[in-house]
Amino acid sequence: MYQILATDGHAKRARFTTVHGVVETPVFMNVGTAAAIKGAVSTEDLYGIGTQIELSNTYHLHLRPGDALVHELGGLHKFMNWDRPILTDSGGFQVFSLAKLRQIKEEGVTFASHIDGHQIFMGPEESMQIQSHLASTVAMAFDECPHSKADRSYVEQSVARTTRWLYRCRDELNRLNGLKDTINKEQMLFGINQGAVYPDIRIEHAKQIAQMELPGYAIGGLAVGETHEEMYDILDRTVPYLPQDAPTYLMGVGTPANILEAVDRGVDFFDCVYPSRNGRHGHAYTSHGRMNLLNKRYEKDERPLEEGCGCPACKRHTRAYIHHLFKAKEMLGMRLLVLHNLYFYNHLMEEIRDAIEAGEYASFKKHKLEAMEAGEE
Repeated sequence: MYQILATDGHAKRARFTTVHGVVETPVFMNVGTAAAIKGAVSTEDLYGIGTQIELSNTYHLHLRPGDALVHELGGLHKFMNWDRPILTDSGGFQVFSLAKLRQIKEEGVTFASHIDGHQIFMGPEESMQIQSHLASTVAMAFDECPHSKADRSYVEQSVARTTRWLYRCRDELNRLNGLKDTINKEQMLFGINQGAVYPDIRIEHAKQIAQMELPGYAIGGLAVGETHEEMYDILDRTVPYLPQDAPTYLMGVGTPANILEAVDRGVDFFDCVYPSRNGRHGHAYTSHGRMNLLNKRYEKDERPLEEGCGCPACKRHTRAYIHHLFKAKEMLGMRLLVLHNLYFYNHLMEEIRDAIEAGEYASFKKHKLEAMEAGEE
């Protein structure tokens, strides 16, 4: 169930109730692709830094350890020791990212595994079966993500196929939710809007899938080569045609600035690897911009990463110490920065929710963007 608690312009403050608990939105989903956050972050850590919902990937878990094994062991929640909501990506993005290793047909897609090259077939039914085995809270529809600059005629054909696949996903998940050995019989399906950077294709597709009255809708195929301005334009044009009584999820986005802008356009859900990936490479997100802890300027800096931050890194360690850890190639440095970055994102979303409730989102966004642009680097 999705309940809007407050609005401020197009920004929405809502509550999404699931079988695994309540998600307060707007929300950033912490990305644990293979059932773990990269950077030695445990599920216990996730509770401590305010994570509401975690995202894992169907394709990667199907390859390793195998969705049948996860099902045998009680599902992803039990496997990970995480009792809050989980969203599983459908594997559709790998249709895009593994372009040289795939063959797309109406039935589905044949992949070559990036691990050992063996052939894998995945279509709508297979994706739903894998996600049902994983027993996630939300299953994403299997789609194709055409390149943002793809030829118009190709995008039209691709979107039409994605629509047909969505109906097959819905029918298969309904069947699976009724089976005796299904772990999560309340698993929800989110549809995905596609259309590259063609506004009319996006709008028409949004209208079509909105008629299915699904529990949620995602906008896919952005942040894959287009400019930020093009992405914002697509959101401006497309989001109004998606159901307002269901959450809107912008897939794979993004930077703090991207999130602030997208919330202003009515988006509820976000995910991105940036906070964990950049943390592992020595970069920390702060309200005054992004810091590179590898810089010599931090060698003797006894301040926390950010004054007033409640993350484990800032409460206990200095910039100098974290700088040393990275120079010494100690894993603890990566772990501390990933924890900080995820805490920063989770806390930013909390601030966003408060600003919308207070009717002050426009001034909040302006202040945040100006502070971040000032930069620390």
